[in-house]
Amino acid sequence: MRLSALCLAGLAAIGLMMAAPMAAQVPETGTAGILVLDEEALFERSAFGRRVLRDVETASAVLASENRALEAELAAEERRLADLRDETEPEDFREMADAFDARVVATRAEQDAKAVALSRRLEAERTRFFEAALPALLEEVEARGAQVVLERRSVVLASEGVDITDALIGRIDARLGDGTDGTGPDAGHLPE
Repeated sequence: MRLSALCLAGLAAIGLMMAAPMAAQVPETGTAGILVLDEEALFERSAFGRRVLRDVETASAVLASENRALEAELAAEERRLADLRDETEPEDFREMADAFDARVVATRAEQDAKAVALSRRLEAERTRFFEAALPALLEEVEARGAQVVLERRSVVLASEGVDITDALIGRIDARLGDGTDGTGPDAGHLPE
């Protein structure tokens, strides 16, 4: 056990000694050929992404409210149906119960379809954002003389100067704003 701890410590020391000269070669300005980008933060913190997330949150709240109202309506209808059970012929009651069940299933399917459409719309907006952001990303890469951009979550260690997320948000906001300028299909509109 003690030997493995010493081996790990030795490997860590060797790694640090090797990394120090390499780190010294990476300028803080991010011109070392490799840049880092946090795609999630890029979308969420851009004006475009904030607008889309607000729209999705609003549409989700409307859908949740609609679901609660439908649930209350169906629960009341179920209670009325249960009250009729004793005074209704079994065949007639079975027909009413079957019709109610069909309505519940149809309502649930309709509401689920709305939730799926909302989720798809969010993904479509994210795709539209990253397609529209590509020219700004290419400008940033060229301005910094880089050849590679890595996703932040796949990088173990990097100097702050190679993370272009904040700089890119500024470029994208200047170029796209909140994305409601009419570019792309259904720009800026989420289903209600």
